Amino acid sequence: MSSNILALPFRRTHTVSLSEALKVYISENYDQHPDMFKQDLEAIDRFRQEAVTAATTDPHSSAIKKISAYAAQLVWIGGKFPIDIGVQFTWYSALGGFYQTQNGISEGNLRYELANVLFNLAATYSQLALSLNRTTAEGLKLASGYLCQAAGVVKYLKTDVVPDMRISPAPDMDEMTLESIQLLLLAQAQECSWSMAIKNGYKDALIAKLAAQVSDFYDQAAEYGTRSDTISTDWIHHMSAKHHHFAAAAQYRAACDCLEKRKYGEEVARLKDSLVCVNEALKEKRWINQVVLGDLNGLKMKVTDDLRRAEQDNDMIYLQNVTPKSELKPLDRVPMAVPKEPSEISDPATSLGDKGIFGQPLFVRLVPYAVHIAASIYADRKERLVHNQIIEELEALNNRLKDLLASLNLPGALQALEKPLGLPSSVLAHAEEIRQQQGLHKLRRSMRELDTIKENDLTLYKEGVSLLEAEAAEDSQARLKYGTERWTRPVGQISAHGIYKQVSEIDGYLKSADASDDLVRKKFKEVENVIRVLEGTDRDIEDFVPSSRRSTMTPNMEREALQLRNVLNEISRTDSRRRKQIEAVREKSKADDIHPMLLTETARLEREFPMQPIEAIQFEDLFDTRLERYKSDLKMVQDEKIEQEQLASKLRSANTAFASTRSGDTSSKDRERALQKLETGYVKYKEILSNLDTGRKFYNDLAKIVNRFRDECRDFKYQRRMEAGQVENDLSNAMSALSMAQSNSLQDQRERESLRSQYNATKAASGEPLAAPMPTRSNPPAPAGGMWTPDMGIKFSATPVSSTQENAHNPAYPAPTTTQQSRGVWNPSGGITFGQTR
Repeated sequence: MSSNILALPFRRTHTVSLSEALKVYISENYDQHPDMFKQDLEAIDRFRQEAVTAATTDPHSSAIKKISAYAAQLVWIGGKFPIDIGVQFTWYSALGGFYQTQNGISEGNLRYELANVLFNLAATYSQLALSLNRTTAEGLKLASGYLCQAAGVVKYLKTDVVPDMRISPAPDMDEMTLESIQLLLLAQAQECSWSMAIKNGYKDALIAKLAAQVSDFYDQAAEYGTRSDTISTDWIHHMSAKHHHFAAAAQYRAACDCLEKRKYGEEVARLKDSLVCVNEALKEKRWINQVVLGDLNGLKMKVTDDLRRAEQDNDMIYLQNVTPKSELKPLDRVPMAVPKEPSEISDPATSLGDKGIFGQPLFVRLVPYAVHIAASIYADRKERLVHNQIIEELEALNNRLKDLLASLNLPGALQALEKPLGLPSSVLAHAEEIRQQQGLHKLRRSMRELDTIKENDLTLYKEGVSLLEAEAAEDSQARLKYGTERWTRPVGQISAHGIYKQVSEIDGYLKSADASDDLVRKKFKEVENVIRVLEGTDRDIEDFVPSSRRSTMTPNMEREALQLRNVLNEISRTDSRRRKQIEAVREKSKADDIHPMLLTETARLEREFPMQPIEAIQFEDLFDTRLERYKSDLKMVQDEKIEQEQLASKLRSANTAFASTRSGDTSSKDRERALQKLETGYVKYKEILSNLDTGRKFYNDLAKIVNRFRDECRDFKYQRRMEAGQVENDLSNAMSALSMAQSNSLQDQRERESLRSQYNATKAASGEPLAAPMPTRSNPPAPAGGMWTPDMGIKFSATPVSSTQENAHNPAYPAPTTTQQSRGVWNPSGGITFGQTR
């Protein structure tokens, strides 16, 4: 050591391809392709390499940014990935004995990686403080700041990272070690503040309080260090010496303050206590470095000289009683050093993003599959609430009003009375609207488009079903070929239950849609002629609506007609208002994007419960909170229902009063019916258009479903075919091996049976026991020139034996057909026979 402060050493590691592990994890666990995050995957490896390199070179302020950037990204992606992502991080301890620093610890844990990176960040801060020129006020100020930040990093490491690792910490990251390191860093930061106070000429009373706090920090650091297994004894001796050193310095500065305040007896007492503390510190001189030892010796000389002078002055001049040590007032403390957690570590959101110093956070677009499911669930619930409880209710209210008007023959009855000749303005407006839209052509075109989309959906659906049927046929054929005992692969309905479930679901959708389409066509047929009239010229409509004689309206009739007209206008305004409300709710629903909240909640869940997989059920509270925004719309529907009852009652009353004033007047009945048909036709026209728009949306949405279904069926069939090919190959190999074994066994059995049958036959014929068959070589053809060759063999026999006699008792060889050789003539093909001479 060549300094009076200590710096943390760096932890070492090996190169790790974090990107490969993340790529595999994304591929296996997320509903997104890893290639979407190619730049992010390259960046995370670059961040790690820069952080590791920065912690192996001489300390420089640029290292802080590199290490902090990687740490911030690790904190961020901790909300995207679980702790264990399938990669092993190997790190070597920075503290402890040789065995601990030379043997790395490997863990597949992102938090373990973060803990080691943060340790190196704290080490960087401390080494920067050590490298500064602390003989200047500016250098001391910077050193104190670095040491406080180092202590802040260690504190964050101790309180937020290590407890969340879900594994036992490394030996030099246990609670006692980190607590000791944090207090040591604070002690050294406080020491820098103490040195600055001296350089700036602060009063002795304040300097004494600063020194007392330095002593306390060192004392606590040493206390925790003795309870740690990795804090070296050299460090503990250093901290103990520093504790006594600054206790002595505090008492010395307090004595100087006493001299200034003419408390000569207390001055002597504090100088004596200071000298005692210095001597306690010097007991560690064998283990402390020369810089610390030099500081102690210098302080001892100063205290000794001042004590000699103070005692002499007090004994000869001031004659004050020396205050007993037990009565000395304890010195106050002024802590200037506090842990400062860098915000880029504790809150990475402040340093990542558009305005962040570390650039954009990585894997922002990575969305867990459960989030997609949750978004789908919310969209379904929102759709049901908005459509079933709000839109359908409002449309039903309007339809009931229309049905009520039709049952009361309104507004036809009123229009016939108000305008017995010509056409009412409302009829002309409706007719003009239908003409501009080319009503019948528009309806027919929409129905043809609907049929086309529906046919496409049906084609895709049938194609998917055909693929499943083809796969089932192939599987059934293989099952018949190999038998159920060998072909044990489950049938498609079991292995692809989800796909087969879609078959019935989509079929149900199509049948339900067919029924709805039939209703729309039926509705169109019913009003086709009326729409044709409205689409015609005004003269056509006039011909359709008969004129009636103008009735003389009494004041009472005029009053009731006006009252009824006001109610009808109110109904018209209500209908218009509800349509606007329906559109507003639709737009509100369309703009209701829950994805940002899902991502925020997902990040929170992944940070707070990193070992727990994200599931859709975890967002239930969020769904409930989000759907609260439709409470006002639900209340509006209830208010509309109440208003509907009042409006219907008002309409019936006004119509009853109006009808009573016209009792006996039948002159305009035909006109009323015609006008009512035109009104009903227009209403049905708008209704059919709405139905067709709904149908088009349904079939377009269904197209996505059946297209995905068809693709899944195609992939399933391909997968099953590849799987079947592998199974068939395995079975063929097994059956081939079995066939060869059985063939060899059968051949051996046949040979044994043949030998046994011949043996039994010969035994039955001779009645003698048979000799065991002996192997012999077949005779080769005689060589030219009558020369003997080794292939002829040599036969030993007492008497010449013919080939027939030689093999007579050997059922393995049939008797030869050659004639017996003549006695006394040697046949080269017969070999050489050695026998006894007669």
